[in-house]
Amino acid sequence: MDSIIEQLNANLKIVYRQALDTDKKLDDLQQQGHGKFKALFAKDAGFDFEAKRFKPYVLDVAADVESLSNDGLDEEKLKKTVIKLQQLLQLLATFK
Repeated sequence: MDSIIEQLNANLKIVYRQALDTDKKLDDLQQQGHGKFKALFAKDAGFDFEAKRFKPYVLDVAADVESLSNDGLDEEKLKKTVIKLQQLLQLLATFK
């Protein structure tokens, strides 16, 4: 179990750095009059909220990983966390 949590945390570090860089790009685009959207992810993406930047989504996944670490490995929660992390990585990749 510890190795799974360690791997999730390692991926979170990567996603966090990419999210900060991409959020800055999004800020620049918005100041130029672009980026007119309500949320980065659709309502059915597994997140309980909508945001126009990546950082809140990364923090949500980080909270899920911490919960898995503290409460024990719940297979269903792990699956949802991994799916959210994958979605973040895929969307961040489109901004490179």
